[in-house]
Amino acid sequence: QNSSEMPETITSRDAARFPIVASCTLLGLYLFFKIFSQEYINLLLSMYFFVLGILALSHTISPMMNRFFPANFPNKQYQLLFTQGSGESKEEIVNYEFDTKDLVCLALSSVVGVWYLLRKHWIANNLFGLAFSLNGVELLHLNNVSTGCILLGGLFIYDVFWVFGTNVMVTVAKSFEAPIKLVFPQDLLEKGLEADNFAMLGLGDIVIPDLKSLGSAPFLYSLKKNTHTYFYTSFVAYIFGLGLTIFIMHIFKHAQPALLYLVPACIGFPLLVALAKGEVTEMFSYESSAEILPHTPRLTHFPTVSGSPASLADSMQQKLSCPRRRRQQSPSAM
Repeated sequence: QNSSEMPETITSRDAARFPIVASCTLLGLYLFFKIFSQEYINLLLSMYFFVLGILALSHTISPMMNRFFPANFPNKQYQLLFTQGSGESKEEIVNYEFDTKDLVCLALSSVVGVWYLLRKHWIANNLFGLAFSLNGVELLHLNNVSTGCILLGGLFIYDVFWVFGTNVMVTVAKSFEAPIKLVFPQDLLEKGLEADNFAMLGLGDIVIPDLKSLGSAPFLYSLKKNTHTYFYTSFVAYIFGLGLTIFIMHIFKHAQPALLYLVPACIGFPLLVALAKGEVTEMFSYESSAEILPHTPRLTHFPTVSGSPASLADSMQQKLSCPRRRRQQSPSAM
């Protein structure tokens, strides 16, 4: 996608539906593993996540890899265009632009993909899992704090029920051979890189609280403050909640729903700060606009241009003829 495109905003209705959809998906996977052969399902899922993982990892490492390319690197641009129809009814299906640097990142990611496909090694799994998490946080956005609270509250109930109430969550997590979780080897010191006894953390326990933390960022913009108090508070809250999860799991020797501890921390800590600063009403009433949604650079480095030269010229002329409207938008964008 293009660097100018904005993340997708999650509404309150989406947040309320999310636990229901997630429950149906989880139960469906559980029934699939009970009815069909686990071997064939995981083979299909491995191929699916093999492709997604390569693309996600390539997207993630692209900004970092750009620093290692020399200034005289022969960087050529390419375009993959696929259309249907002809004449005025022609419609673009795929219009993807990339360059030589992107191809290098794709090749490096493919090496990790083959490693994961052949060995299912925990390092390759975690590389893909981190790439999925970063892409999830980048592509999704909460436009206000209330939506984040609704989302976290619903998933709090979802996580507690499926972990403590049934064995569905644990069964799917152990049977699902795909990078949908981060694994931490508990016997790393004994077996090194060949460790096979793991603790697991689902990607949802990473992405969802982070969406809540990043959803507070527009509130900071609205107050025009040169501080990231709420972001840092949410960051500390996440570390505290995750540490508490690990501690309880170690004490009781039983799988724990991470959101049981992350949700109270990620909601409670910023709320206490807002109470101390007297900004609770502002924080919950503020809703971000499209001009200040935070976003990060995308994989491609230049926008897609489509249409006839005449239509492009008309579009540019219309933009140049409306300087006053653009000047009026700039203060809100700042």
